[in-house]
Amino acid sequence: MSERATREETVDVVWSGSWVAERLGVALEGDGELRELLGLALRRNPKRAHLLVSNVLGKHVPQRPSVVHGAGCELGERVRALLGDREARRAVVLGYAETATGLGHAVADGLRDAPYLHSTRRPVAGVEQAGGFEESHSHATSHLLLPEDRDLLASGGTGADASVLVLVDDEFSTGNTVLNTIRALHALHPRERYVIVALVDMRSADDRDRLTAFAAEIGARVDLVTRSTGTVALPDGVLERGQALVAAQEAEQAGRAEAPAEAVEDAHPAPVTRVDLDWPAGVPDGGRHGFTPAHRAALEAALPAMADRIAAELGDAPGPGDAPGLGDAPGLGDAAGPGDAPGLGDAPGLGDAPGPGDAAGTAPRRILVLGSEELMYAPLRLGTALEAALGADTEVRYSTTTRSPVLAVDDPGYAIRTRLVFPAHDDPADGPGDRYAYNVAGAGFDAVVAVVDSTADTPELHAPDGLLARLAEHTGHVLLAVLPSYVPATAAPTGVPGTPTPAPERQEPPVLPEPLRGPDFSSYAPQDVGWLLQDLSDTQLEAPTEEREEAIQSGGAHYAESLPVEYQPSAEYQALFTAALEASAARIARAVGTVTETVLAERGPRPVLVSLARAGTPVGVLMRRWAQHRHGLDLPHYAISIVRGRGIDATALRWLAAHHDPADVVFVDGWTGKGAITRELAAAITEFEASGGPAGFDPEISVLADPGGCVRTYGTREDFLIPSACLNSTVSGLISRTVLRADLVGPDDFHGGKFYRELADSDVSGLFLDTIAARFDEVAGQVEEEAKELLAADRAPTWEGWAAVERISEEYGIHDVNLVKPGVGETTRVLLRRVPWKILAKRGAGADLEHIRLLAEQRGVPVEEVDDLPYSCVGLIHPRFTRGATGADGKAVQGA
Repeated sequence: MSERATREETVDVVWSGSWVAERLGVALEGDGELRELLGLALRRNPKRAHLLVSNVLGKHVPQRPSVVHGAGCELGERVRALLGDREARRAVVLGYAETATGLGHAVADGLRDAPYLHSTRRPVAGVEQAGGFEESHSHATSHLLLPEDRDLLASGGTGADASVLVLVDDEFSTGNTVLNTIRALHALHPRERYVIVALVDMRSADDRDRLTAFAAEIGARVDLVTRSTGTVALPDGVLERGQALVAAQEAEQAGRAEAPAEAVEDAHPAPVTRVDLDWPAGVPDGGRHGFTPAHRAALEAALPAMADRIAAELGDAPGPGDAPGLGDAPGLGDAAGPGDAPGLGDAPGLGDAPGPGDAAGTAPRRILVLGSEELMYAPLRLGTALEAALGADTEVRYSTTTRSPVLAVDDPGYAIRTRLVFPAHDDPADGPGDRYAYNVAGAGFDAVVAVVDSTADTPELHAPDGLLARLAEHTGHVLLAVLPSYVPATAAPTGVPGTPTPAPERQEPPVLPEPLRGPDFSSYAPQDVGWLLQDLSDTQLEAPTEEREEAIQSGGAHYAESLPVEYQPSAEYQALFTAALEASAARIARAVGTVTETVLAERGPRPVLVSLARAGTPVGVLMRRWAQHRHGLDLPHYAISIVRGRGIDATALRWLAAHHDPADVVFVDGWTGKGAITRELAAAITEFEASGGPAGFDPEISVLADPGGCVRTYGTREDFLIPSACLNSTVSGLISRTVLRADLVGPDDFHGGKFYRELADSDVSGLFLDTIAARFDEVAGQVEEEAKELLAADRAPTWEGWAAVERISEEYGIHDVNLVKPGVGETTRVLLRRVPWKILAKRGAGADLEHIRLLAEQRGVPVEEVDDLPYSCVGLIHPRFTRGATGADGKAVQGA
């Protein structure tokens, strides 16, 4: 008997949920196996602070591949017994990304004849979306359904009547996600029977009753197959206490990280070796586009040879020396014998593993096969084949990386002992971000076999802070296995499931351009916003204001074909901006919070924010920060160009539709004036769809301030000073207003914009964001009340502003509503970019107009006090502009 086994017989086993249970009072109540299946951890999530950590899923906890695959197969066999052989042959299995992609595939293996599809968070260019849904408690992006065979979800690709749909998730907690999926798919492909499969059923009694009522509502039978059943008992206030506990632990860990590190002698990173698996041609790397019984047979035949190639490479791995362990992990019982249900094997081995200091030329004794996010099944099956190839003398474990941020605590009673953090390496649609590998560091693995698909084999993977480098710090040898990313044929024959599609060495990038991000384009952080623009920074586009105005009003040029010279504020004006920002920060924070809460309530749970560049961009960044700060949500955010009279950037819309569900897109702007852009967007979306563009975009705009009464979703309808309107690029990430000119922007190009790097010394973009975000906690209570009131109120647009603009246009003899710019923000733009004629100020307006009065004085523009104005002020562009309308000093000439 080994020393490890002897020790486990004589030492009390610590449950890997005890740390959380003792501190928060969370309890698992259920059958006897529940605690062996699940541990507990903590995360930042406003809806559910605790995380149920599975010991048999192969996600967060390294487990023997045979145990992970066996758990899924056993569930699939039970589904087959439930349905009978005839119905089992007509079943389709659907797994959930990212956590259950491997489990769902194993369930399909247990059913034997069932095709498999899993949802995905990775859009694939050229593949039409067959459906999608949101996961209510998830921090990640939307689920997409991208089957190669469009008939798969209807009938399993057989062309027969609708088949039984088997939905697989790792846990059945409330049932919301699964029921929403069934509801959506039932509307497309009604069927008589559904089977829900999960490792654990943790629903409350009310949730169980809801499933019964739901089945009756849709007129279908809904069965449930699980391995274990229980509930989670949560005391009052557990969310708040959990958030506080996470914050305290993170602060403590940050303090330790800042302490001077002890020098480590001979700390050389492990070598990284690439292994050629000779993956079978035509076999998909997973179930993203469907995986048929024919694919399964081809993979099974090829697995032994691929395992032998890995074993041969591992046999030459040098020993790294003894790695420090992290203590005893709980034993989870013996492996199942032949014919038995799969046992749980040994728990996550974080310490006291066999010493990895073998001499060169001998096979390592402890190996981890590490998958990548949704790529779970292929690494799992490589792991099972490697177990068989290496025999009992070598311990093989399996887990995968994840998008999910979880607190790590080095305690035997906590399920996530260590974590590795590294940047995403598959160019995710929602932009760059951190990814994680749990319970790998300190686990004593002699070698790690990292398995990725070719789409994820990027420079980021091999970067000094990438996944491979992080793994090399904690093992003796890193082996990289790259599977060819499966790309469906654009004209695949219908009704012929299993037809192999040639798999390229690497998935081709989309034809559409990619978003620009800071610091290469804009001073915003890369995660703050992706600019759907092309960089025209090296193109001369600026012209004197009076020349531009003459060309615009004479019809010789459109305002979007050139740029005004960037206004550089005087010291006096800059001081006014700083004072205005400090005075209005809390007011703006309230409006940011209110509009964001309204969007989350009506368009949630994971809207895609799309700002109208550039005034909307700071607001979009602030909304994203509010959602992250208050709810732990990491919302995608992009900036898009819309041009009055020319419409929205159609290429950018096509890019959004290729990477997100158009229904999730929420357009964001800073404020409304008379509502011209509101109307422009609605007309542009209608034209875009009529021309064959993807449908589903909601043209409604969400704004910080809606003084014109033009939209339904807003933070306030007061017309007050938003300091970002006081400046141009220096408060908008150093980005110009957008440009649309035929000689610069082709039919498949994004609209253009410039990055004014030379103005970095004057940049206050970060100051603006940070000053307002610092007031979020202060206004949270007011926001909660205001959002509730707004959601219950009649928010129908009144178009009061448009009526006022038409009246002013006639009263002042302008006869062109485009020359009347209502509201503080639009009036500021008139003074900064156009040739102003006069300013109308609401009588009694105070501090909100100080910068307006200063700019008007500097440009020689009269300010007229008026009554009956729905705005704080209105800027009038000179209605009869010629070069003679300004004097030599650039000031307006009265009576011209």
